[in-house]
Amino acid sequence: MSGECDSPLAGAAVRCMPSRLARGTAGRRRSAHASASAPACVNSGRVQPVTVEVTIGRPREEIFEYLADIANHAEFTDHYLKDWHLTREDSYGLGAGARFRLKAPGNRFPWGDATLTEMTAPTRIVERGRGGKFNRNRTIGIYELESLSKHHTRVRFTFESLPAKLTDRFLESFGASFYLKRQNAKALRRLRLILEEDRARGKRATVAGGARKPASQYRF
Repeated sequence: MSGECDSPLAGAAVRCMPSRLARGTAGRRRSAHASASAPACVNSGRVQPVTVEVTIGRPREEIFEYLADIANHAEFTDHYLKDWHLTREDSYGLGAGARFRLKAPGNRFPWGDATLTEMTAPTRIVERGRGGKFNRNRTIGIYELESLSKHHTRVRFTFESLPAKLTDRFLESFGASFYLKRQNAKALRRLRLILEEDRARGKRATVAGGARKPASQYRF
Protein backbone atom coordinates (compact mmCIF):
# COMPACT_ATOMS: atom_id res chain seq x y z
CA MET A 1 0.00 0.00 0.00
CA SER A 2 1.05 3.59 -0.47
CA GLY A 3 -0.20 6.96 0.71
CA GLU A 4 0.66 10.64 0.73
CA CYS A 5 2.29 12.85 3.36
CA ASP A 6 0.73 16.23 4.14
CA SER A 7 2.43 19.19 2.46
CA PRO A 8 1.42 22.86 2.52
CA LEU A 9 2.13 23.04 -1.20
CA ALA A 10 -1.10 22.27 -3.00
CA GLY A 11 -0.59 19.29 -5.25
CA ALA A 12 2.90 18.65 -3.89
CA ALA A 13 2.42 15.00 -3.05
CA VAL A 14 5.19 13.17 -1.29
CA ARG A 15 4.95 9.45 -1.84
CA CYS A 16 5.02 7.24 1.25
CA MET A 17 5.69 3.51 1.04
CA PRO A 18 5.88 0.83 3.72
CA SER A 19 9.41 -0.13 4.61
CA ARG A 20 10.43 -3.52 3.12
CA LEU A 21 13.12 -5.97 3.86
CA ALA A 22 15.57 -6.65 1.06
CA ARG A 23 14.53 -9.55 -1.13
CA GLY A 24 16.59 -12.59 -0.25
CA THR A 25 16.63 -16.23 -1.05
CA ALA A 26 13.39 -18.13 -1.64
CA GLY A 27 11.48 -18.93 1.51
CA ARG A 28 12.83 -16.01 3.55
CA ARG A 29 10.03 -14.38 5.51
CA ARG A 30 9.53 -10.78 6.49
CA SER A 31 9.96 -10.13 10.16
CA ALA A 32 6.85 -9.40 12.19
CA HIS A 33 8.38 -6.11 13.27
CA ALA A 34 8.82 -4.90 9.69
CA SER A 35 5.28 -5.76 8.70
CA ALA A 36 3.87 -3.89 11.67
CA SER A 37 6.03 -0.80 11.33
CA ALA A 38 4.62 2.58 10.25
CA PRO A 39 5.01 3.68 6.61
CA ALA A 40 8.35 5.29 5.79
CA CYS A 41 8.22 8.54 3.88
CA VAL A 42 10.27 8.89 0.70
CA ASN A 43 10.93 12.54 -0.18
CA SER A 44 9.91 13.52 -3.69
CA GLY A 45 12.85 15.91 -4.00
CA ARG A 46 11.49 19.15 -2.60
CA VAL A 47 13.72 21.32 -0.46
CA GLN A 48 13.01 20.65 3.20
CA PRO A 49 10.95 23.40 4.89
CA VAL A 50 13.05 26.12 6.53
CA THR A 51 11.66 27.73 9.69
CA VAL A 52 12.97 30.74 11.59
CA GLU A 53 11.38 32.82 14.35
CA VAL A 54 11.88 35.97 16.40
CA THR A 55 10.14 37.74 19.27
CA ILE A 56 9.11 41.34 18.54
CA GLY A 57 8.07 43.90 21.12
CA ARG A 58 4.95 44.99 19.28
CA PRO A 59 1.27 43.92 19.42
CA ARG A 60 0.31 41.11 17.06
CA GLU A 61 -2.26 43.24 15.21
CA GLU A 62 0.34 45.88 14.37
CA ILE A 63 2.76 43.31 12.97
CA PHE A 64 0.00 41.64 10.96
CA GLU A 65 -0.96 44.96 9.33
CA TYR A 66 2.66 45.60 8.40
CA LEU A 67 3.11 42.15 6.84
CA ALA A 68 -0.26 42.32 5.04
CA ASP A 69 1.27 44.98 2.79
CA ILE A 70 3.69 43.09 0.55
CA ALA A 71 5.50 46.31 -0.41
CA ASN A 72 6.83 46.37 3.16
CA HIS A 73 8.50 42.98 2.71
CA ALA A 74 11.23 44.57 0.60
CA GLU A 75 12.23 46.69 3.61
CA PHE A 76 13.48 43.71 5.61
CA THR A 77 14.50 41.24 2.87
CA ASP A 78 16.42 43.37 0.38
CA HIS A 79 19.76 42.05 1.66
CA TYR A 80 19.11 38.93 -0.47
CA LEU A 81 15.93 39.67 -2.46
CA LYS A 82 16.79 42.50 -4.85
CA ASP A 83 15.07 44.70 -7.45
CA TRP A 84 11.56 44.46 -6.01
CA HIS A 85 8.56 45.66 -8.00
CA LEU A 86 4.87 45.15 -7.41
CA THR A 87 2.61 43.15 -9.72
CA ARG A 88 -0.33 45.48 -9.05
CA GLU A 89 -0.72 49.01 -7.64
CA ASP A 90 -2.54 48.04 -4.45
CA SER A 91 0.08 46.26 -2.37
CA TYR A 92 -2.21 45.38 0.54
CA GLY A 93 -4.27 42.22 1.10
CA LEU A 94 -5.18 39.14 -0.86
CA GLY A 95 -3.89 39.09 -4.42
CA ALA A 96 -1.12 41.61 -3.80
CA GLY A 97 2.15 40.41 -5.22
CA ALA A 98 5.69 41.29 -6.21
CA ARG A 99 8.63 40.08 -8.30
CA PHE A 100 12.22 40.15 -7.14
CA ARG A 101 15.69 38.78 -7.84
CA LEU A 102 17.22 36.23 -5.47
CA LYS A 103 20.85 37.00 -4.69
CA ALA A 104 22.53 33.63 -4.16
CA PRO A 105 25.90 32.14 -5.17
CA GLY A 106 25.80 30.43 -8.56
CA ASN A 107 22.11 31.21 -9.13
CA ARG A 108 21.57 31.28 -12.91
CA PHE A 109 17.80 31.89 -12.76
CA PRO A 110 17.34 34.42 -9.95
CA TRP A 111 13.91 35.91 -10.67
CA GLY A 112 10.88 34.87 -8.64
CA ASP A 113 7.56 36.15 -7.38
CA ALA A 114 5.22 35.91 -4.40
CA THR A 115 1.50 36.64 -3.99
CA LEU A 116 -0.51 36.89 -0.78
CA THR A 117 -3.03 34.05 -1.08
CA GLU A 118 -4.30 33.45 2.46
CA MET A 119 -4.82 35.85 5.35
CA THR A 120 -6.28 35.04 8.77
CA ALA A 121 -6.10 38.20 10.88
CA PRO A 122 -4.15 38.58 13.06
CA THR A 123 -2.45 35.17 13.16
CA ARG A 124 -1.42 33.91 9.71
CA ILE A 125 -0.35 35.11 6.26
CA VAL A 126 0.50 32.78 3.36
CA GLU A 127 2.36 33.82 0.24
CA ARG A 128 2.71 31.50 -2.76
CA GLY A 129 4.98 32.02 -5.70
CA ARG A 130 7.24 30.63 -8.37
CA GLY A 131 10.90 30.89 -9.29
CA GLY A 132 13.79 29.25 -11.09
CA LYS A 133 14.06 28.47 -14.78
CA PHE A 134 10.86 29.41 -16.66
CA ASN A 135 9.33 30.16 -13.24
CA ARG A 136 8.51 26.45 -12.95
CA ASN A 137 9.41 25.85 -9.28
CA ARG A 138 6.62 26.48 -6.78
CA THR A 139 7.26 28.14 -3.42
CA ILE A 140 5.29 28.90 -0.29
CA GLY A 141 6.03 31.15 2.67
CA ILE A 142 3.96 31.19 5.86
CA TYR A 143 4.04 33.87 8.55
CA GLU A 144 2.56 32.79 11.88
CA LEU A 145 2.01 35.33 14.66
CA GLU A 146 1.65 34.16 18.26
CA SER A 147 0.76 36.68 20.97
CA LEU A 148 3.02 36.27 24.01
CA SER A 149 1.69 39.30 25.89
CA LYS A 150 -0.06 42.55 25.18
CA HIS A 151 3.08 44.03 23.65
CA HIS A 152 5.14 41.00 22.57
CA THR A 153 4.62 38.68 19.60
CA ARG A 154 6.47 35.62 18.33
CA VAL A 155 6.79 35.74 14.54
CA ARG A 156 7.53 32.42 12.83
CA PHE A 157 8.32 32.18 9.11
CA THR A 158 8.41 28.89 7.20
CA PHE A 159 9.59 28.60 3.59
CA GLU A 160 9.31 25.60 1.30
CA SER A 161 9.95 25.03 -2.40
CA LEU A 162 9.00 22.29 -4.83
CA PRO A 163 11.56 21.89 -7.65
CA ALA A 164 9.82 20.92 -10.87
CA LYS A 165 12.55 18.80 -12.47
CA LEU A 166 15.46 16.64 -11.45
CA THR A 167 17.92 19.33 -12.53
CA ASP A 168 16.19 21.87 -10.28
CA ARG A 169 16.36 19.45 -7.35
CA PHE A 170 20.04 18.87 -8.06
CA LEU A 171 20.83 22.59 -8.07
CA GLU A 172 18.87 23.23 -4.86
CA SER A 173 20.66 20.40 -3.09
CA PHE A 174 23.86 22.47 -2.86
CA GLY A 175 23.20 24.25 0.43
CA ALA A 176 19.91 25.94 -0.53
CA SER A 177 18.22 25.17 2.80
CA PHE A 178 21.16 26.45 4.84
CA TYR A 179 21.45 29.63 2.77
CA LEU A 180 17.73 30.41 2.95
CA LYS A 181 17.57 29.75 6.68
CA ARG A 182 20.45 32.14 7.32
CA GLN A 183 18.97 34.87 5.10
CA ASN A 184 15.45 34.51 6.49
CA ALA A 185 16.76 34.62 10.06
CA LYS A 186 18.48 37.90 9.22
CA ALA A 187 15.26 39.17 7.61
CA LEU A 188 13.28 38.58 10.82
CA ARG A 189 15.96 40.33 12.87
CA ARG A 190 15.65 43.31 10.54
CA LEU A 191 11.87 43.14 10.86
CA ARG A 192 12.26 43.42 14.63
CA LEU A 193 14.59 46.42 14.31
CA ILE A 194 12.19 48.15 11.92
CA LEU A 195 9.12 47.69 14.09
CA GLU A 196 10.79 48.27 17.46
CA GLU A 197 13.39 50.93 16.65
CA ASP A 198 12.72 52.10 13.08
CA ARG A 199 16.22 50.93 12.06
CA ALA A 200 17.64 48.66 9.30
CA ARG A 201 14.80 49.66 7.00
CA GLY A 202 15.31 49.07 3.28
CA LYS A 203 13.45 50.62 0.37
CA ARG A 204 9.74 49.93 0.08
CA ALA A 205 8.71 48.18 -3.16
CA THR A 206 6.85 50.12 -5.85
CA VAL A 207 5.18 49.40 -9.19
CA ALA A 208 7.67 49.10 -12.05
CA GLY A 209 7.64 52.33 -14.06
CA GLY A 210 5.95 54.31 -11.28
CA ALA A 211 2.33 54.90 -10.35
CA ARG A 212 -0.31 54.56 -13.05
CA LYS A 213 -2.69 57.24 -11.72
CA PRO A 214 -2.47 60.24 -9.34
CA ALA A 215 -2.48 59.50 -5.60
CA SER A 216 -2.27 55.77 -6.27
CA GLN A 217 -0.43 55.27 -2.99
CA TYR A 218 -3.75 55.40 -1.19
CA ARG A 219 -5.89 52.29 -0.70
CA PHE A 220 -9.60 52.43 -1.39
